[in-house]
Amino acid sequence: MNDPDSGVKPPVSGARDAGDAGRPKRSRRRKGKQKGATSPSAASLSAGQAAGSSGSAERPKATDGGDTARRNKRRRRGKAAGGENVRPLVPVGQREASGEDQRQAEGRRSRRKHRGKKAAARTVPVAAEAAVPHPATAQAVETRPVPHAPEPRREVHSAPRPAEREGYDAPLYAALDLGTNNCRLLIAQPTRPGQFRVVDAFSRIVRLGEGLAASGRLSDEAMDRSVEALKICAAKLKNRNIRRARLIATEACRAAINGEAFLERVRQETGLDLEIINRETEARLAVSGCSSLVGREAKSVVLFDIGGGSSEIAVIRIGENRSSRLANHITHWTSLPVGVVTLSERHGGRDVTPESFAGMVSEVEAMLANFDCPGDVVRVAPEDFHLIGTSGTVTTLAGVHLDLPRYDRRRVDGVWLSDDEVTAMQARLLSWDFSARAANPCIGPDRADLVLAGCAILEAIRKRWPSRRMRVADRGLREGLLTDMMADDGVWRRGRHRRNHRGGPRNPAKPEGQAS
Repeated sequence: MNDPDSGVKPPVSGARDAGDAGRPKRSRRRKGKQKGATSPSAASLSAGQAAGSSGSAERPKATDGGDTARRNKRRRRGKAAGGENVRPLVPVGQREASGEDQRQAEGRRSRRKHRGKKAAARTVPVAAEAAVPHPATAQAVETRPVPHAPEPRREVHSAPRPAEREGYDAPLYAALDLGTNNCRLLIAQPTRPGQFRVVDAFSRIVRLGEGLAASGRLSDEAMDRSVEALKICAAKLKNRNIRRARLIATEACRAAINGEAFLERVRQETGLDLEIINRETEARLAVSGCSSLVGREAKSVVLFDIGGGSSEIAVIRIGENRSSRLANHITHWTSLPVGVVTLSERHGGRDVTPESFAGMVSEVEAMLANFDCPGDVVRVAPEDFHLIGTSGTVTTLAGVHLDLPRYDRRRVDGVWLSDDEVTAMQARLLSWDFSARAANPCIGPDRADLVLAGCAILEAIRKRWPSRRMRVADRGLREGLLTDMMADDGVWRRGRHRRNHRGGPRNPAKPEGQAS
């Protein structure tokens, strides 16, 4: 077809421009890829443009409107010849199909890329997934309030004791001491040879011997206090699998007219069967309980136990062949019928003057004068002899001497006091009135009226057996009872642990005095 104006066939680009006007505009990114690209159509456009230019030079001039249209057309063709907006010469149908294919190809690439991300996520180990949570999940966890959890306690593992080893169930032993002033219970199990571990303990001031020196009988109030304390002891014994138990009563029940009747009441109301021991047994038990506190270098020791109604004294002579049972080395012993309760009731323990204190010391010295003990028994070098005191009096002196804010058995038991320190502490307590003694944490109101009577008994013993030093023992009859029972059963003999490890003794001993 010929152009009516020039008679020249219009270039193919005109048809392409008409077709492009009806199609949606392509993305700028795809156009950018085709910018500056040269193709055969560009050369044909240049040739056609040159032919059109030569033809138009011979045409007559048209009106201004036609000239303007032709100039604009030539301007557009010149831009196309410069490489802008140049597209390959492809039929319209093929171009549409090609665009659809490209969109499908882009969709396939996008899906492959998405599947690749999922596959990469599936290859992460489980531990890593748990350690690095998804960002959305992590944000939710961070915004959730987390309750405060206490810091876990650090466990300290130590070597098990023989009584705690797997397969070895150490037997339990119990000892109860009902004295003139206190009711004490101790439950323990044997460990290393000669030692035991305390499982449970109980101690209460009951003053069973209150008023005994004047009336010769146990008062109803004192018996009621003692029964209540013994009920607690009975409950503790029933809650334990006790192999052997020994329950004793001392001076108050020995001296009281109604002592046996009181023990029958205890048996009916608590189920505990207490036995009254004699003075010699009491002295031997005190020595057995303190055997580990005798120095290895000591050749002679005087051990005393100042009780509420009586005071036991044992003279111990240790030769070259030292026995494991210190009670076997007792050469002389005595039991004075005086204690802190009876002495304070006779002389007054609340308001004590230096004169009344000296009177108490003289009374005890007179009792000791009747004790037949040769002087050569303790006639050794000063460094080979010492005193051992086991009572509330000496433990109180040690606590006051150490200036403890409260009584601490671990610091008191086994401490050494020189002769000068004991003298200074007795003078200090004598200078205090009742309220000052009661305010001291190591004395308290329960012992404030008894401690100076105990100091008077101690002073009489120190005058009879002078010594440079004294060792304090916070132990006594209960420890002696436990030591004797365990030694009788042979729990510390060589090979005993192995026999118990295989299942225990074939014929276990029958408990003594155990609660029914």
